[in-house]
Amino acid sequence: MKTRIFAGLALLLLTLPGQAQNRPAASLIPDPNTYIIGPSDMLTITIWKEPTLSGNQLVRPDGMISLALVGDVQASGLTPVELSTSIAERLKKYLQNPTATVVVVQINSKRVYLIGEIGKRGPLEMTPGMTVLQAISSAGGVTDFANTKKIYILRRTPGGQLKIPVHYKEAVQGYSAQNLPLQPGDTIVIP
Repeated sequence: MKTRIFAGLALLLLTLPGQAQNRPAASLIPDPNTYIIGPSDMLTITIWKEPTLSGNQLVRPDGMISLALVGDVQASGLTPVELSTSIAERLKKYLQNPTATVVVVQINSKRVYLIGEIGKRGPLEMTPGMTVLQAISSAGGVTDFANTKKIYILRRTPGGQLKIPVHYKEAVQGYSAQNLPLQPGDTIVIP
């Protein structure tokens, strides 16, 4: 009897609206000390006792956000804690002892893209440490028409676009060197 009540209570808790278990991964709040902000991430910036300076900010493709009084601020490449410190420093010219808080409310910069002969084409939210096989699996796997010998990753680098071949058969057989870790913005092409 106790087990049935406990199971019913657990089921109820899992189905309550607004619980973290029901939200997509992109809406979970990341660790402000370690998460690196990227372009297209949505931030909530709160300046203590200054509601007119507080609000939501979308990180632009150039990695910047625009705030009243201080103008453009570099956000991409910083943690929320680092960005909070940067904003507070800039506000010292205008406010006495400003306190800024930055919360990442929507992660949009950590995506990979899949095109070609795959179950679900398009963007895919990255998980920490995601590999090629994990991404392919999350997208429904390759289709019967896929040429698995010619799969490759397109990766943007400072020197231009890099084409990285994927040895799919070897990766599936467990050769970890072929199950490459992905980076945000990678495109997996499955001809």
